[in-house]
Amino acid sequence: MNRIMVMGVSAGVGKSTFAAKLGEQLDINVYHLDVLHWKPNWVETPKEEFRASQKEIVAQDNWIIEGNYNSTYDIRAQKADTIIYLELPLIVCLYRVIKRWILNIGNTRPDMGEGCKEKLDYEFLKFIVTTYSSRKKKMEGRFEAFRKTGPEKTIIRLKSKKEIKSYLDLNEKGKFGRK
Repeated sequence: MNRIMVMGVSAGVGKSTFAAKLGEQLDINVYHLDVLHWKPNWVETPKEEFRASQKEIVAQDNWIIEGNYNSTYDIRAQKADTIIYLELPLIVCLYRVIKRWILNIGNTRPDMGEGCKEKLDYEFLKFIVTTYSSRKKKMEGRFEAFRKTGPEKTIIRLKSKKEIKSYLDLNEKGKFGRK
């Protein structure tokens, strides 16, 4: 594992936390797509600038890129050797999003763009609920296409808090990691 995409079924699944821990274990730089996508005060980065920043990152030998962003999935998938996909139940994701908001009100998280203070609104919660199932289905197609691009492509699915913790614990002990 040298070029890793950390993706998830939903906001609140734990992508950022997982990627940060994995990056520390493997000594690989972690790039959060939200940091690249959001300029201060929740202003979106122009599409070409967002794409260009990812093209620079994937040209490196080692990286972990955390986030979903369908519009630039192709850039990451083309160069990645591994997708680690986190899938927890919808209720867990919603709980974590609300908890994250409460714990970070008025602050900008390290995995967010500078000057993007934590916020939560009805539209975001509605998006999580109404797209959860369709995003699960969409990932199946992505996994199939990703595998077909080469035998060296690996997909790791972690579908419970226990599986996520076990994976990181085993990785810490050297059971996984770069070849």
